[in-house]
Amino acid sequence: MRSYQIEDLTEESIRRIETRLTELGLRGSLDGIYYLPVPAELLDAEQKAHVETCGPHIMALEVIDGGRLKLELLVRGRGPLRCSCIAYATPAQRERMIDFLDQLIRELDIAV
Repeated sequence: MRSYQIEDLTEESIRRIETRLTELGLRGSLDGIYYLPVPAELLDAEQKAHVETCGPHIMALEVIDGGRLKLELLVRGRGPLRCSCIAYATPAQRERMIDFLDQLIRELDIAV
């Protein structure tokens, strides 16, 4: 699995990040999992065609014990578990989602 990871975060920093993600309505059904929506304008042609059946399309962010965040660079739908529209992020999707996470950390004034 391809991923973007941020390590060596303090327990307090993790708590603040999780609080903000929850406030933004991004909390998943499992503890420590957050679903970051991929902006509609960045979906590839097949993902756009599958918005009604598979959407919304997201990338999963996992909070891992020991002060780590792991953003999976896989775009999946919140619908079916298997579909041809599930694919690794395009360069534009990857850049936008990494920028989102980095900006969130900057806004919370967390040193990385």
